[in-house]
Amino acid sequence: MTVHPSLQNYADAWTHSIEAISELVSPLVEGEWNRRTPCPAWSVRDIVSHIIGMECEMLGDPRPIHTLPRDLFHVQRSEFARYMETQVDVRRHHTSPEMVAELEYTVIRRSRQLRNESRAPETMVPAPLGAQQTLENALRFRAFDVWVHEQDLRAALGQPGNLDSPGAIVTRDLLLDALPKVVAKNAGAPPNSAVVVDVHGPVEFLRTVRVDQDGRGTIDGSPSLGPLVTLALDWETYVRLACGRVRADQVAEHIKVEGDQELAAAILREFAVTP
Repeated sequence: MTVHPSLQNYADAWTHSIEAISELVSPLVEGEWNRRTPCPAWSVRDIVSHIIGMECEMLGDPRPIHTLPRDLFHVQRSEFARYMETQVDVRRHHTSPEMVAELEYTVIRRSRQLRNESRAPETMVPAPLGAQQTLENALRFRAFDVWVHEQDLRAALGQPGNLDSPGAIVTRDLLLDALPKVVAKNAGAPPNSAVVVDVHGPVEFLRTVRVDQDGRGTIDGSPSLGPLVTLALDWETYVRLACGRVRADQVAEHIKVEGDQELAAAILREFAVTP
């Protein structure tokens, strides 16, 4: 491996999840590709198409020239959604063998790229919508993205698993990075307050978001003696909420709330952090 040490865990997590996805979809018959997934508006085929498309972009392949149908109402909300949908819609009529073959070929190419990767983590590489990002952020997000979509596929196909895999740990850290903004800015937790999130299950952690006197949020692993709110939930529910797969009222039986009920409700309304 020539991947820089700080990138290796992302490469390993990506590899673990992408291989799991290949194993999940390779035996599917045609009709199973149309199953709905927890990812809003996307089927099994759509998710695999998205993964293929994003990995092709990491390889530097040109984006397909494709006009989206006007009746795809779920992409009308943002330019980012339309950007992501192009790689999906262009493959909507591909057959099962075509999908499997393209996925396998793309995985081979990307795996070779990662094995030969010699660029520094801070190297700037293309991001969606013509933006730029560091190579480290790009690989981190790809590891996150494929693990979350692996879970989408598992839910659709009734094959749970890998909730504590390397990709789950990358996902935990990425989602926790967003938690201070959720609590302090989006939900409006008052200055000089603390909110505790206690997660149990395959991935366990306790984190405290502290809001300073200027309304800025930070996060640490130390418990708070007097939190304004404590949220206790299982890891799978945490992921589903943070990735916008469910609303809090749909999984209320899996969430234990203590403290300020109004603030807790505001936090749970703002919990989704994925585009």
